[in-house]
Amino acid sequence: MQIADLDGTRLHYRIDGDPAGAPVLFINSLGTDLRLWDPILPHLPDGLRLIRYDKRGHGLSDCPPAPYAMGTLVRDAEQLLDMLDVREALVVGLSVGGMIAQGLAAKRLDLVRALVLSNTGAKIGTREIWDQRIAMARENGVAALADGTMERWFSKPFLSRPELALWRNMFERTPLEGFTGCSAAIQGTDFYTPTAGLRLPTLGIAGSEDGGTPPDLVRETVGLIPGSRFELIRRAGHLPCVEVPETYAALLTGFLRETGHV
Repeated sequence: MQIADLDGTRLHYRIDGDPAGAPVLFINSLGTDLRLWDPILPHLPDGLRLIRYDKRGHGLSDCPPAPYAMGTLVRDAEQLLDMLDVREALVVGLSVGGMIAQGLAAKRLDLVRALVLSNTGAKIGTREIWDQRIAMARENGVAALADGTMERWFSKPFLSRPELALWRNMFERTPLEGFTGCSAAIQGTDFYTPTAGLRLPTLGIAGSEDGGTPPDLVRETVGLIPGSRFELIRRAGHLPCVEVPETYAALLTGFLRETGHV
């Protein structure tokens, strides 16, 4: 277990693979921790330095009082990479993780060699939707949002699989301040202009059954970046790295090779 003390906020992080390998930073979604990426790791090529961390308010990281700003979430990622002396990482971000990845690339291009924007958008949802979710969580607890969230996250076949319980439990155990804090960060973010200014290799990944960030949103977002590529994974929802890890890892491996990361 490794802890980074970033200006008094302690973030839990983990490094797998080759300590001297090309760096890949994974940034997970709202309501999950770094275990989100466990299913794909066995399917990735050797020779990579695989860096994962729990966002503030999630997993084993500190949980400061809400709300959080997107700039704060971006700074956490920035400071973690600086602490680890990482440059030119391939950054894989899913959902709010993809927003953090966009902000990181716009702020510190020296840290980011290429982007994978998975199941995300330059802007996600509306202020009213996030107001409702934050209010419901504060009134009834994060678990009150679990049914609707699972239906948005996963395809219908996956909803009947036993392992759904793992992801539901992870979501329900997200601290209230972490959930509402990151929700506020998403609510206040519109990255259309900074993302349109990016010039770096970018892969967009969407799930055909994603009720949280539909394919058209992902396609529109990565389309802001000249030369980007978009891939649709069929029969998968908001977390395709969980539902179809081999397919997801194959897309990621292909992009790693295209960008010279392996």
